[in-house]
Amino acid sequence: MIKNIFIFFSFTFFLTSCSYKKSAVDLIIHHATIYSVDSSFKMYEAMCIKDGKIVELGSERDILKNYEAKEITDAEGKIIFPGFIDAHCHFLGYGLGLQQLNLTGTKSFNEVITKVIDFSNRKLTSPEKELNTDLKKENENAWIIGRGWDQNDWAQKEYPTKDKLDSLFPKTPVFLTRIDGHAALVNTKALELAHIHVSTSINGGEILKSGNKLTGILIDNAVDLVKNVIPKTNKADINTALLNAQTNCLAVGLTTVDDAGIMKSDVDAMDELQKAGKLKIRIYAMLSDSAPNYKYYLEKGPYKTERLNVRSFKFYADGALGSRGACLFKDYSDKPGWKGFLLNTMAHFKKYANIMDKKGFQMNTHCIGDSALNMVMDIYTRYCNEKKDHRWRIEHAQVVTPEDMKDFSEDIIPSVQPTHATSDMYWVEQRLGKERIKYAYAYKDMLNVASKIALGTDFPVEDISPFKTFYAAVIRKDSKGFPEKGFQTENALSRTQAVKGMTIWAAYANFEEKEKGSLEKGKYADFIVLDTDIMTCKENAILKTTVLATYINGEKVFSSN
Repeated sequence: MIKNIFIFFSFTFFLTSCSYKKSAVDLIIHHATIYSVDSSFKMYEAMCIKDGKIVELGSERDILKNYEAKEITDAEGKIIFPGFIDAHCHFLGYGLGLQQLNLTGTKSFNEVITKVIDFSNRKLTSPEKELNTDLKKENENAWIIGRGWDQNDWAQKEYPTKDKLDSLFPKTPVFLTRIDGHAALVNTKALELAHIHVSTSINGGEILKSGNKLTGILIDNAVDLVKNVIPKTNKADINTALLNAQTNCLAVGLTTVDDAGIMKSDVDAMDELQKAGKLKIRIYAMLSDSAPNYKYYLEKGPYKTERLNVRSFKFYADGALGSRGACLFKDYSDKPGWKGFLLNTMAHFKKYANIMDKKGFQMNTHCIGDSALNMVMDIYTRYCNEKKDHRWRIEHAQVVTPEDMKDFSEDIIPSVQPTHATSDMYWVEQRLGKERIKYAYAYKDMLNVASKIALGTDFPVEDISPFKTFYAAVIRKDSKGFPEKGFQTENALSRTQAVKGMTIWAAYANFEEKEKGSLEKGKYADFIVLDTDIMTCKENAILKTTVLATYINGEKVFSSN
């Protein structure tokens, strides 16, 4: 009898084992350390993916036991995070900049001039022509466009003038934007084309003069006077710029970028390339505060595809601290009698806040100075204290008074760039003074009130690397390891908080936390494979981290091999 029972159960087990079938998926990743960045920050060993989304996460044993796939990848113990999200950058602008003159890191105005000469000679039709310093063959139709100089990095920290450019390029217009994009040096030819004269005035900007002579320095809205007469970029160059930018972003682990301030035509180019399968990176588009954008999108409403989300507008309240265009309550410490300025009227911001609220668009406003932020925060709180889900954003939020700090919330989100703090720290105390600087770059204070903070780079103003963002947020040093004890470390974020700011909180700031930002069942399989565990490694190893692979929708879109 016992023997028969044993035979029966053995036969039943055999039939059950034979009938057990694994679930089919497209991809299995196993033998990994996976940071899910879910609500409990849970870690896993393996995950499986089908149709671009995560099906399951779990132990290596369970995943391999229950699933089969055409592609099974042994991660060899490597580290996996959700794909990083840059919550504030200039994706298209960065790509276009790769086609222009790069002045980042120049240590003097003479170095700027040398680079401009070299760039001009490369643009001549005869590539074998020797260096032509008198530029007799200058091309009158082609602008020389560059970006990245910063007088704060020079021994002589005053703004340069156009005199040298005028002597070298009397017929070719030259347009050289400061690193922050809020100031530019132009030559006389460019001023003539823009019809800028000594008597020209501009609201929300400055045209600097020395006596009764233009210096060639334009600040904030004055920059646009010249920018508006530069010939429009053609479609081929825009497509090239987008694809080049994508290549570099994927290589550093970015799977979503928030492009801050673009036009409908730019959105159309992105949409076309994405639908053609060429532009795979996801884009959260912030539309520029511009009539053509309003004409189309206020009538049509937000637009969303799997990889493109157009539901926000980008506004500028003020300029930047580096060019003294940020609007402060009190005078600049290094320029008595000067407080900076607003780039538009309060009536403008009030009008469009009402429109954004009614039309269902997110309002994202550039505020660097405490006075500008106070004005915008006053407008925001009139709408964001309701039950409606606004998630309006303060972009940069560099100088915030204690009174305004308390108004951040999950519906008024601070969107900051940690590398701004470590870039500006060399000179920002000169601008703000010892007392006011205590309320600058206060990321921990913001997070304590808002409960979420979105992190980005503002590239090309800063480097595109998310690891520099992480390092600056957590360690509060620049890439040179300066200062030794960190800059205002009381406002450093923890490693967990910094990762969330680059993933799930950034997704929340984009209304996308249900589809990305963490590795969970049903979400997009956007993830990156790293050679270093940035959660546990030593401080000096963070910036050496290498992205081994980047996946979007479960597709490997970058490999270091």
